Amino acid sequence: MVIRSYRPEDCRALSQLFYHTVHCVNAKDYTQEQLAVWATGTVDLEKWNQSFLEHHTLVAVEGDEIVGFGDMDSSGYLDRLYVHKDFQGRGIARAICDELEKSVESERITTHASITARPFFEKRGYRVIKEQQVERGGILLTNYVMEKKAVSE
Repeated sequence: MVIRSYRPEDCRALSQLFYHTVHCVNAKDYTQEQLAVWATGTVDLEKWNQSFLEHHTLVAVEGDEIVGFGDMDSSGYLDRLYVHKDFQGRGIARAICDELEKSVESERITTHASITARPFFEKRGYRVIKEQQVERGGILLTNYVMEKKAVSE
């Protein structure tokens, strides 16, 4: 596996990986109705690309397949972190997080973790600040505001 910087030509593949990961991996913790409003199958690729370019965005590649991605903004907010359903449990999310966390100049790293992702982040030293309900299309989804001290080199 290789972790590299994001390229604009990755955007469509990342949006598809996001959709499939949410609908497969997160299905154990969320209803079909919740999954449908979380990952609708259509994203504004222009906005996603702009966001990826503004953030520190990393892509994990195995062979010629994108198997995961993550992005963090300059304030230390870990925005997205998704790993392909067939590549779960192989250390991909850990490797992406390691690189993103090292890159931030903020004292704290924060994220909004899904029910599914919460244990992953807790193992990394994040703690829950609060549980919250996020509304998408009139449907509520539970997630957790989590934070940890940034890694200092």
